[in-house]
Amino acid sequence: MSGWRGQEAEATRRGKMATAGGGGGVASRGRRACLLLCFVPLLAGLCQANSVERKIYIPLNRTAPCVRLLNATHQIGCQSSISGDTGVIHVVEEEEDLEWVLTEGPNPPYMVLLEGNLFTRKVMEKLKGTIRISGLAVALAKPSPEDGFSPSLECPNDGFGIYSNSYGSEYAHCKEGNWNQLGNGLAYEDFDFPIFLLEDENETQVIKQCYWDHNRGVNGSAPTYPLCAMQLFSHMHAVTSTVTCMRRSAIQSTFSINPVVCDPLADFNVWNTLNPLNISGTLEPGDKVIIAATKLDSRSFFWNVAPGAESAVGSFVTQLAAAEALQKAPDVATLPRNVMFVFFQGETFDYIGSSRMVYDMEKGKFPVLLENIHSFVELGQVALRNSSDLWMHTDPMSQRDESIRMEVQNLLTILRNSSIGVPNVTMQDVNPPRSLPPSSLQRFLRGQNISGVVLTDYSHSFSNRYYQSIYDTPENIGLKYPASLKPDEAMDFVTDTAKSLAAVATVLGRALYQLAGGTNYTAVEADPKTVSRLLYGFLVKANNSWFQSVIKQDLKVFLGDGPLQHYIAVSSPINTTYVVQYVLANLTGTVVNLTREECQDPKKTQDANKDLYEYAWVQGPVDPSGTSRLSQCVRSTARLVKAVSPAFELQQWESSEYSTWTESRWKDIRARIFLVASKELEFVTLIVGLSILFVSLIITYFINAKADILFTTPREPGAVSY
Repeated sequence: MSGWRGQEAEATRRGKMATAGGGGGVASRGRRACLLLCFVPLLAGLCQANSVERKIYIPLNRTAPCVRLLNATHQIGCQSSISGDTGVIHVVEEEEDLEWVLTEGPNPPYMVLLEGNLFTRKVMEKLKGTIRISGLAVALAKPSPEDGFSPSLECPNDGFGIYSNSYGSEYAHCKEGNWNQLGNGLAYEDFDFPIFLLEDENETQVIKQCYWDHNRGVNGSAPTYPLCAMQLFSHMHAVTSTVTCMRRSAIQSTFSINPVVCDPLADFNVWNTLNPLNISGTLEPGDKVIIAATKLDSRSFFWNVAPGAESAVGSFVTQLAAAEALQKAPDVATLPRNVMFVFFQGETFDYIGSSRMVYDMEKGKFPVLLENIHSFVELGQVALRNSSDLWMHTDPMSQRDESIRMEVQNLLTILRNSSIGVPNVTMQDVNPPRSLPPSSLQRFLRGQNISGVVLTDYSHSFSNRYYQSIYDTPENIGLKYPASLKPDEAMDFVTDTAKSLAAVATVLGRALYQLAGGTNYTAVEADPKTVSRLLYGFLVKANNSWFQSVIKQDLKVFLGDGPLQHYIAVSSPINTTYVVQYVLANLTGTVVNLTREECQDPKKTQDANKDLYEYAWVQGPVDPSGTSRLSQCVRSTARLVKAVSPAFELQQWESSEYSTWTESRWKDIRARIFLVASKELEFVTLIVGLSILFVSLIITYFINAKADILFTTPREPGAVSY
């Protein structure tokens, strides 16, 4: 404050001196007035800049970009120029409409608004590599494309499973047939222009209306200015490969130069055990564990749009229901073997989660070692069983060992027995036998021969026609609700899909129970209502009353406003990971009588053992009055463990053994539309503006030079000077 007072005193002193100076003071006031005349409009313009921008541009708020991903050898995805890419909008509703933007149109470059049904490899190959295209906006196809759409590869995760040219070469590279026959590989191509998904039908309609009003010529003639244009911003910092971007990031970090240009795809695996085990050490060699595994993640062509209904959600929901059913069995505490449920993250990108767990097991960094694994049961895609068949896939290479073959046959027999009496489930062997489909089991078999099986709803190729795409939605797995139901009623509504998955969960739970040494397996039965709630929460509305009750208060923001997306990303844990962990704790854990302080710091209680259990103070259900929540402490064995590729811990960014996927960083991602004038009008406007500027400067100069004359104050009558 003293500094400000000093400045005020100095200003007052200078003012008095100026007044005493007569004409000089007048001239000074004139110059100040002149400066104010110049700067007040400028300041007003700056204050109103946002208002002017809103009048010029219409922002598109519900969009999803295609971003750049990199591995050891390639870059894939899309990007704009550093200042964004702009083009005149042209709506393409039929393939024939492409001729206008590719050859005929007089106002290139064009920003193409493409109908979802035309977002195919054939069309994209036409658009790729031409300077007449500055970007692409894709409208969602409704209903989903009848012929299916999968931007993934025909042979997913090829080269990172168990089969290679040196081991099981007859099964390598999907030689027996592609698992994803509809895969067009678009998500693994590199595009040098931005591509955005339009998620909101209203915004799509606004763009089309702007196109119809301004960009359609009369009677086949070229449209006249002003034209409707679109601008897309999605410039990516990383280029070439993970090796290049990680090396640059390391160099810049060494010299404290920002920014880092890319980040590894990383998150956490979720795991728990039927009976607690001490995580401060490792199991004895004689202790055996049955692993039940599935994956949590999916992806699509567009960033963080990964509904994954069939490719991920159906399987991990089924496993959650099986975990609950098994935990309720009366004699689980006395079973001779333990059961570990694992939900792997990053399996879509060359088995990030499973390869990390195998690495940790080999290095003794995980409580369970490879030698402790008794058997391995994995759920693949299971939500699209067109009949009652549930297919059992096994590895032909490991079964060349007679002891493993016998263990696998015993495992299949137990699965068949477990399905007896379960409605609409018939266990089927793949005939003729073939290699394992893409699965986490392949990474475990790379570490050690074990008896394992992968359960799926297909025999030789995916039933999912929308594998890893924006159309792998609840509708894809037949999830439908009566329109009259309220949100909580819909959550508890038992759909046919829920019944089907509950039956699979029952078979899985009973098989795990028998593998653990139990005999009364018919007591294990999954609850269709639990499956219904899980499907609703993960695919329709995560921010529901049940999910709210099972999660911590400070994590409720992770529930979002709509369905969860299941892309692994780089900021972790992601929403899906947190929610799965706390749902698993709710389904398998126990409410204990601890205060909030004791729950958050169990060391304060004698009975708590952090090496055996995790404790979480969750929001709990709403009390009967409806004004507050009955918060409670949940004790469970549900935990998180890193799902980061070992390649980044070892700094082997060029690795062909482990996943090397990274995501580029970016500064700004946005989209907007506006009217653009002709080049001639823009040039005339520039010349007029510059002319006004020069005239203003000249006038300002002369006013300033003659300020002592123009701003002289006449003397009062009768004043006398001495």
